Amino acid sequence: MIQFDAIFLVDDDPINNLINKRLLGKTEISENILEFLAADQALKNLEEIAIEKSLLIFLDINMPVMNGWEFLDEYQVKFPDRKDKIVILSSSIDFQDRKKAMEYEIVSGFLEKPLSLDKIHYQLGKYQ
Repeated sequence: MIQFDAIFLVDDDPINNLINKRLLGKTEISENILEFLAADQALKNLEEIAIEKSLLIFLDINMPVMNGWEFLDEYQVKFPDRKDKIVILSSSIDFQDRKKAMEYEIVSGFLEKPLSLDKIHYQLGKYQ
């Protein structure tokens, strides 16, 4: 049932990453789940991954140094030809954040924390 070569968890909270990694591990959609506490680290790692690799990226909005919006802006410039699936995973319930996220063509979804198996399956259903 593997659908992605790798999953990136980009969140400055290591506890969230740990919980989400365990949840995603239950889905068996990827054998390679990578955690990043900083968005710039995730971008740097993307440079090492071949463009034909299929990635699912869960991205938090509110992070220090580089936030999720800055990640998206830089991603669009650095990787215009990548076809990764980027899902905003945020504790924000602000409608403006959801609206802003969907203005990015590269964003395929917006989920509110906490992540759950139901939310994962809902999002994956969009890619079928």
